[in-house]
Amino acid sequence: MFDEKLLAQIKRDTDMWQSPWHGLKHWSRVMVNGLSLAPETGADVDIIPYFALLHDCCRHDEYEDPLHGPRAASYAKKHRHLIQLDDYQFYLLIRACAGHTHALPGCRASFNDTIATCWDADRLDIGRVGLIVDERYLFTRAAKNRVFDLI
Repeated sequence: MFDEKLLAQIKRDTDMWQSPWHGLKHWSRVMVNGLSLAPETGADVDIIPYFALLHDCCRHDEYEDPLHGPRAASYAKKHRHLIQLDDYQFYLLIRACAGHTHALPGCRASFNDTIATCWDADRLDIGRVGLIVDERYLFTRAAKNRVFDLI
């Protein structure tokens, strides 16, 4: 379940939550994906719902917006008081949000199980925009195994 106070803040600050491609329905699927991967990856299940809620909340549009991840990280910092994570968990959340758009397997951040799980949770939902999940862009073995379930 999403943090209601943070979700209310996002709804006050942006309309992106209403987006059919990058809004609340997508965020919910990212959360479900991440929480379902976590038992296999060892990801921190407290971080995943925050990542799901924040990662696309600062998009300017539905198309090319290469800086939306860093903006989401800045937004999280601005609203730190609403995020119930310890400092290390918050650091991981910021890294996950900031890097989720451009990260590729093998990058340093992807070696953290929680960050990798967050990124895979998002990428497993790429079918919503008409693309096919490509396991070459996934970070965890658990997510790669799920690709075959999606086909």
